[in-house]
Amino acid sequence: MERGIIRSELIMKTARSSGSGGQHVNKVSTKVEIHFHVHKSKGLEEIEKVRLSQKLANRITNTGFLIVTCQQTRSQLKNKELAINKLFKLLKKGLYVKPIRKKKGISKNQKAKRLKNKKEQSEKKALRKPIKFP
Repeated sequence: MERGIIRSELIMKTARSSGSGGQHVNKVSTKVEIHFHVHKSKGLEEIEKVRLSQKLANRITNTGFLIVTCQQTRSQLKNKELAINKLFKLLKKGLYVKPIRKKKGISKNQKAKRLKNKKEQSEKKALRKPIKFP
């Protein structure tokens, strides 16, 4: 994943954001929408594109765009920065591959504990049996 190339491929759109802000909300477009085309990106390898399209299938549109919006602050510049960070976090999360767990044998301590419990159980049950006289 090449951050510099991806950053240059981003399409940013602004709109008027909802919420508090009084007259400021009605005048200034502070909401930022970032569109990133996953399949046409030159900053991602083919394997990464496939992995992202599988893991982020619910976030990618039919046209192949990943859309991230931000309207947290009243500043357009801060919202752009937050949206870009949000996009990269999403990409990083989508590209994460869970490491394969290596199975290991039972430790000597666990094996000894299990055998001890087994022996105690068998002795307990042996004592419950009726005594046989010769």
